[in-house]
Amino acid sequence: MKNFFNLFKREKSTIILVSGLPRSGTSMMMKMLEAGGIPPLTDHVRSADQDNPKGYYEFERAKKLRDGDVDWLDQAEGKAVKTISALLEHLPDTYDYKVFFMRRSMPEILASQHQMLINRGEDPSKVNDEEMAALFEQHLEKVSGWLAEQGNFDVLDINYNELVASPGSWIPKIQQFLGMPLDTKRMAQVIEPALYRQRA
Repeated sequence: MKNFFNLFKREKSTIILVSGLPRSGTSMMMKMLEAGGIPPLTDHVRSADQDNPKGYYEFERAKKLRDGDVDWLDQAEGKAVKTISALLEHLPDTYDYKVFFMRRSMPEILASQHQMLINRGEDPSKVNDEEMAALFEQHLEKVSGWLAEQGNFDVLDINYNELVASPGSWIPKIQQFLGMPLDTKRMAQVIEPALYRQRA
């Protein structure tokens, strides 16, 4: 009888997420997935600028997960969504998630944030680099530990520095992780070393 009722249970849908710290390469990863054939879920509210000339690929409602705004997730099926790492824990367990978690050299992340603040006319010295790096490292440790305990999250850590330097070694891993055919040639063409401006 139990097996009979299981026939009518709705299988979980899988949503593709791109996450990581700010300035860790999430926008580039979103563009790669789009080039590979996976449409992004984005509202184009945040337009491209000198810090992200190819666009941010953000979806504003994804920033409201902490407030319980999850009805939009049905729109994300079959698409890729950029989600900041601090909000992953607020995703409902009614879905399965495949997460590309971007990792980048911490000095490069800090340097990139500094330049972004300068470009916006803000004071980059308001936050001490050592303090910020410590906070980021603590956050990454916490999020990584949490993700490892979730049965409905499948995570592939992607080293941004290695991806830019050797896309040919990473793109097959991305395709294998998703378990679907991708336009790997177009994905490789997305990577523009000239946009890799903050190098450690």
